[in-house]
Amino acid sequence: MALRQIFARNLRYWRLRRGLSQEALAHSAGTDRTYISSLERQRYSASIDVIEAIARVLEVEPAALFAPEPPED
Repeated sequence: MALRQIFARNLRYWRLRRGLSQEALAHSAGTDRTYISSLERQRYSASIDVIEAIARVLEVEPAALFAPEPPED
């Protein structure tokens, strides 16, 4: 699985696990909802700064967004 695909899957996983909409995550991370959507659809790749902001909002380590497998519930 490509790194962009892993990031997209984990971003969506953690966002939904935290009960956040794309809009709420985007607002808290200082970005736009369409950008979060594009990340989840693998249209864009995120910068280190955006990854850090998203991880902070999701209350996970940035590395969790790149884990090969999301944690089991």
